[in-house]
Amino acid sequence: MFIGAFFVAMNVWCWSVSVGGVEFSGFFVVKHIKTERLVGVMVSDPLYAMKREGLRRGLSHLTIVTYVQCVKQFMKYCQKDLKKVTKKDVGEYIDRIIERGGCGNTVNVHLNAVKFVLQEVLGKRVMLRIRYSKTPKTLPVFLTKDEVLRLLSAVSNPKHLLILELLYSAGLRVGEVVKLRKEDLEFDRCVGWVRAGKGNKDRLFIIADRISGRLREQVVSRGVQGWSFIFPGRNGHLSVRSVQEIVKVAARRANISKNVHPHSLRHSFATHLIENGCGVVEVQPLMGHSSAETTNMYIHMANPPTIRVRSPYDVSKSKTL
Repeated sequence: MFIGAFFVAMNVWCWSVSVGGVEFSGFFVVKHIKTERLVGVMVSDPLYAMKREGLRRGLSHLTIVTYVQCVKQFMKYCQKDLKKVTKKDVGEYIDRIIERGGCGNTVNVHLNAVKFVLQEVLGKRVMLRIRYSKTPKTLPVFLTKDEVLRLLSAVSNPKHLLILELLYSAGLRVGEVVKLRKEDLEFDRCVGWVRAGKGNKDRLFIIADRISGRLREQVVSRGVQGWSFIFPGRNGHLSVRSVQEIVKVAARRANISKNVHPHSLRHSFATHLIENGCGVVEVQPLMGHSSAETTNMYIHMANPPTIRVRSPYDVSKSKTL
């Protein structure tokens, strides 16, 4: 009689066999094998397997959460075992999202999530020749220099003000600001480091002279209290949601009618650098963009006079063309 058991966490296969009343047992380690594809009990929970596969591939936490939510919606719509899903099922689901007014980005995220769980997690050979939806090339919301000053002036809490100043002066993402640690800052060089940012990449950022002293005081005060994060919160660091609320309240107090969020300050940082005469090659590494094409959009957002472009109507000396 043969008995076997597989321990997923350790990738160990234990076995036991009885021959002529004598029992033999042992184990061996399974290496370089995706356990979800081999062990039926794991595949029975595709969402768990999806999370594991996403972590192995280094996907961001937000991407994994988004994919899981999309697949949950697909499973609710399809009402069948994922191993029995067909190309037709996927196509009808995508059509349903479009019919309900889903934008191009929404359609593409759902399609990528379904393809990921079917092809990469379950190993299904489903040829999904569905073209990605076109996404509108809209320019992001940014603030003028005057609006930035008004926004910052509307914040009375010193710590909150410092967070917003970091977002604007260094062009950081909100998730990067709240995760800053004291060891990420080099005050003698007036620079800091984003560790494992978007795309799991490190990058340099500048520390503005106007906030250097106050930022150093914040680091020292939190260090004395035993905190590793510069802006601590209940679960380690301050939450992204808290910063979003700070920006929302400040924009309302400053009477700014635009849809302002923390990322608007990052867009403003890049746009104002272009307006101040910096080139795309200089701005790109500060923004952490892999492609210069992404940085190029800030040229379209910059104020035309500041990039030495005048309307031909202004250049014309005559009153009529």
